[in-house]
Amino acid sequence: MLHVDELAVTFLLFSWVVFVVTFLTKKVYNLLIKQGMKPNVVVYYNRKIVHVLAGGLCALIVPIVYRSFVLPLLMSIILAILLFSLHKNNRLMYWFQTRDNAYEVSFCIMWGITISLGWILTGGDFRIGVLPILFMSIGDAVTGVVRNMIYGRRTKSWWGNLAMALFSIPIGAIMGLAGMFAGAVASFIEHFEIKPIDDNVLIPLTSFITLLLAHHLAPWSLTL
Repeated sequence: MLHVDELAVTFLLFSWVVFVVTFLTKKVYNLLIKQGMKPNVVVYYNRKIVHVLAGGLCALIVPIVYRSFVLPLLMSIILAILLFSLHKNNRLMYWFQTRDNAYEVSFCIMWGITISLGWILTGGDFRIGVLPILFMSIGDAVTGVVRNMIYGRRTKSWWGNLAMALFSIPIGAIMGLAGMFAGAVASFIEHFEIKPIDDNVLIPLTSFITLLLAHHLAPWSLTL
């Protein structure tokens, strides 16, 4: 059953995401380009802004507001379709999308699937799905910003993974030792690329499996 308050929040969250990807990040792009920053560097920063302000913030709100996974999943699917259609029709939002990959589409898909499966497979515990999304949204943004500051391009670096771990392991503590271990796993796996699977799939997938196994096999590990 869908509730009016959930519908209202979904509309607000969807509007917020649209604002971030169509207006806010475009303003950031124009501002930083005027200051002489390279376009590829700005695009990468903008992608991480989207990670945090769209993916991370919305994920934090999910367990506070929603009673089921239906509307968050629907929102993520709609966003994935819209973003994929821009690639398909060659009408990219150049300030944060790139021609060489559509990782923002897999980000949306994994956001919705992970949160939904977490709710379904644990009898309504959103935390199992939300925590991996925070690793993907905020933790990966941290490592991306660090790498961009050091190298000025998209590349893998253990310095970035260390920065991600410094965020993900402490935030994982909200789900005990298992959460901290899942944060460490996510921070480690981010370093590797297994084409065609990108880290927007690997990070939530591995950390979600870790938490799900803990939920069923070692529930004591989900609290400190």
